[in-house]
Amino acid sequence: MPQRRPTLADVAAEAGVSKAAVSRVINDAPGVSARTRERVREVIAGLGFRPDPVARALASGHGEVIELVVIDEASIFGTSPYYGRVTAGILQELTGSTAQLRVHVVDEAGAPALLGRIADAVSLGVLLINVEPSMAAEFYARCDRVVSMGPSAPGVPYVGMENADGAYAAVVHLHESGRRRIVALHGPEGNSCADDRREGHRRAVRELGLPDVSASGRFRRTAGYELTQRLLAEEPELDAMFVSCDLMATGAMQALADAGRHVPGDVAVVGFDDSVIAVCTTPPMSSVHQPVERMAAAATRAMVKRQLAPYWRCVFPAELKVRQSSIGAGQCPSALNS
Repeated sequence: MPQRRPTLADVAAEAGVSKAAVSRVINDAPGVSARTRERVREVIAGLGFRPDPVARALASGHGEVIELVVIDEASIFGTSPYYGRVTAGILQELTGSTAQLRVHVVDEAGAPALLGRIADAVSLGVLLINVEPSMAAEFYARCDRVVSMGPSAPGVPYVGMENADGAYAAVVHLHESGRRRIVALHGPEGNSCADDRREGHRRAVRELGLPDVSASGRFRRTAGYELTQRLLAEEPELDAMFVSCDLMATGAMQALADAGRHVPGDVAVVGFDDSVIAVCTTPPMSSVHQPVERMAAAATRAMVKRQLAPYWRCVFPAELKVRQSSIGAGQCPSALNS
């Protein structure tokens, strides 16, 4: 079996000194006698110890780290426009500094252990995505340099947007374009952003006197496809769909096409996120704009500048971008938002 990689603690124990002394030797910092310095270097060579470059940067003051913690599948992280936009927003804010970004993608089972390790060695701060409120609250009790993407447990700082207002605007737009059998595809229950969008949809249908016809699933293309197939069977007269994620909406549009339904002639579609996906569909998709890059940058800036405090939050307004997927009879495509 492979041997465990020696740690800084191993070096300290073997040399009979503190970990701080070992760190000073590694970084050529003052405060260690020549004899101790020589002994530590001998132990380092003997054990084959190699310092972690990020840890060394932190110890020497030459760099700090933003930790991005995402609970999801690694394959989804690599293909989701949302995660790419979050990463871009963080890096945009760190440009020109010595700070670094470290990304952790983990499943729910491995999240508690990961967060426990991070809490003991936080540098600039931690940005949480898809971390359930109870877990976020426990982490926040140990580390106050944290921001959640979306509302979390009471007191935990977060950055978000007016999700409910965005969903409300999408349904009202579909109604104003002449649609009357409006159905919705929602994200998973318990996800704060999905729950807020669900509430915005429900508020709109109540005020407009429409039936609440909807289905919920994960923010996945496959979920959008399968849920749309189910709704087409249950509500064959549907003429509009509000989908609370662009990725789900692409699956919905594919299911509509496979069923012989034309968008927007037969069924109008509005998504949510306004990611690059929205302008790449055929026809281009109407979508509620979510300024993900700006949100991630705002969270990063608050951590870097030490602006966080209990109940800190930064909330962006929602804006509906209307494109060809939801035009109604008599509407002019040239007058739509781009």
